[in-house]
Parts: sequence; C-alpha cells; structure tokens
Amino acid sequence: MNRRVFLGAAVISAAAIGFGLYQPEAHAENLTLEALSGQALSTSEDTLLVDIRRPDEWKQTGVIEGALLVTYTDPQSFLQAVQPHLREGQKLALVCRSGNRTSQATRQIAQLVNGPVIDVQGGMNRILREGYTPVAPTRERGCASC
Repeated sequence: MNRRVFLGAAVISAAAIGFGLYQPEAHAENLTLEALSGQALSTSEDTLLVDIRRPDEWKQTGVIEGALLVTYTDPQSFLQAVQPHLREGQKLALVCRSGNRTSQATRQIAQLVNGPVIDVQGGMNRILREGYTPVAPTRERGCASC
C-alpha cells in the first residue's frame, strides 16, 4: 500500500513539474514579508507602495493614500509601469486584497530588481480591519476608470 501511495505521489509530482504547474520556491535575498500599517505605508518616504488589485477592487474598498495603482498581470509590464515612479534606493511594497497575489508577484519581481521588495502581509483586508481609513482611487494615481 505504501509503495502505491509513494509511486502515485511521484507520478503526480513529475507531471506537475513537466507541465510547469509546480515551480520550486526561489528565495530572493531582497524580499521580505511585513505587516505594515496603512498609516506607515501612506507616510513612508522611502517606500513606493503599489496596489496591485483591479480597478473594481480599488473602487469597492478605497486605497491607501499615496499608493500607485497598477494591476499586476505579469512582471515585465508591471515593472515597465512602476519603474518611472521608483526612486534610487527606494523600497517597493506591493499590496493586494488578502496577500495571495502579492505573495506570488513579489517573488517574481524580487528576482528582477536590485532593491528591497516588500510583500504587505494580509493585504488590504488586514489593513482595513486594523482601522485604516482608505481614500478614493484617482486617475492621477493610476486608476483609468476612476
């Protein structure tokens, strides 16, 4: 019985790797997971905060004041949109709704940039639960439909 379970797991793992469904975690030295408050994120001069959610999500909950609004689709187009706003030596922090999207996005981005990348733990859900009062998204910050 144990041999069949082991062989079954090996076949599933091989198939997942073969189809590109599983990719071993690459640990980037410049990536951190931090539970920063909305207030800290909105006032930090040394951090560029990017809200990677969709416009409908920005409109539904509001955004952190000062956040750049860029929906994350892929690393290259994301960096192309963000680079003009990122100053030399500035940290790059990403926030989403719950932290799931930023977990994946920050791992991809951290491998492509030299500076520090922050995955904002718990996303907007946590920040709002902690009492932060968001602001409305604007065109100036990146919401084309706002």
